[in-house]
Amino acid sequence: MYKRKIEGVLLNWKKDKNHKPLVIKGCRQCGKTSSVLAIAKSQYSNVVYIDFHEQEHLCALFNGSLEVDYLTMMISASLPGSRFVPHNTCLVLDEIQNCPRARASLKFFMRDGRYDVICTGSLLGVSGYKNSELTNLDNNATIPVGAETIIDMYPMDFEEWLWANDISSEVIDYLSKSLENETPIAEAIHQRLRQLLLEYVVVGGMPEAVKTFFSTHDINRVIQVQKNILDEYRDDMVKYARSEDKSRIRECFNSIPRQLSRDNKKFTYSIVRKGGRSKEYIGSLQWIEDAGIIQRCYNLQMPELPLSGNAVQDCFKIHTADTGLFVSMLDEGTQGDILSGNLLTYKGAIYENLLADIFGKMGKKLYYYQKESGLEIDFVMRYKGKCTLVECKSNTGNAKSLKTILQHPEKYHIDSAIKLGNYNIGRTNNILTLPIYMAFLLNQL
Repeated sequence: MYKRKIEGVLLNWKKDKNHKPLVIKGCRQCGKTSSVLAIAKSQYSNVVYIDFHEQEHLCALFNGSLEVDYLTMMISASLPGSRFVPHNTCLVLDEIQNCPRARASLKFFMRDGRYDVICTGSLLGVSGYKNSELTNLDNNATIPVGAETIIDMYPMDFEEWLWANDISSEVIDYLSKSLENETPIAEAIHQRLRQLLLEYVVVGGMPEAVKTFFSTHDINRVIQVQKNILDEYRDDMVKYARSEDKSRIRECFNSIPRQLSRDNKKFTYSIVRKGGRSKEYIGSLQWIEDAGIIQRCYNLQMPELPLSGNAVQDCFKIHTADTGLFVSMLDEGTQGDILSGNLLTYKGAIYENLLADIFGKMGKKLYYYQKESGLEIDFVMRYKGKCTLVECKSNTGNAKSLKTILQHPEKYHIDSAIKLGNYNIGRTNNILTLPIYMAFLLNQL
């Protein structure tokens, strides 16, 4: 069991005397269930667990009354050994998107207050659970607006990867202070973290892939785990998507490597299928995003704050939510090329997707800047109160577009930029250079 940030969130939720039932949503296989059960078993004398994916027949328990006394009686009768002790019981409802009536019952558990409830769901977005208003579901079930707390969980991020590799908090504090003071990192630490970053690019943050890597150090076995996860995603497309959407969702999903291999990485529907148009595929792409498989990076009209107000909604790039899954979609042998530093065609795509992975798991929305004139900035973000340009270079590079924008403050109103690459910490005028592995520390708003 690896240390996850969600554990702190769960503990803080429990400490809040007024906490509501908790709903944790995130892509399949990102570690939701194991983290929830570990915390629940450590904090409660009684844990009652229902998996609506493996125990779909238990959905019938929620077809009648949703009053708490009735539900606890029915669950206890159906699950021998389960006990509901007031104020010392946690009910865990796994894959709750498969049982809308169970989701509706959260309102009753909140009002009752005797039992804590934690729910997890891999496909809450595609099942209509993200709506901000009450939405009709199966059997007249409704989303219990105001009666639950929803949080996102992601695959293991780079900082959690460092923890799993026994990189101490003291080392991470050292990195933070070095960033703040712009002090170069000691060479031994610098080389170690560079190697760990390359391994993270290949393995990614899916707990099963991480576990396989640490137990076997066999990249081929890691790849097989990743491909199994991708196959599960494809199965979900068949199970949960509408019949008329299934083939289009798969086409969008399978086009991801081709979309990112191009110099102009703007998502193009004609790459999905020759002659493809937005109106045919926009819903299919949304399905994949709502499933937590991809994230969008929006182009900006101008690199200015607020970034969301300058975003062009129909001009975007896509990135996979986990770097390891993206690499596993590429040609065989790519993993070895990454670990040996021998990359050609996909080099830019891999490192750009890595930064999207790191920033996305920090909860940041993604933006970039590209104009027909040829100007292109990989990412634009708010950092220390300023609109800041961020360029990613797998090796050293001159970042021409970045310098052009900085040379014209009268037009762009930008006076700071960060260049991430195969560097140590340094500064040239108003450009801060950092090793890519320090991207997870760029969290100051």
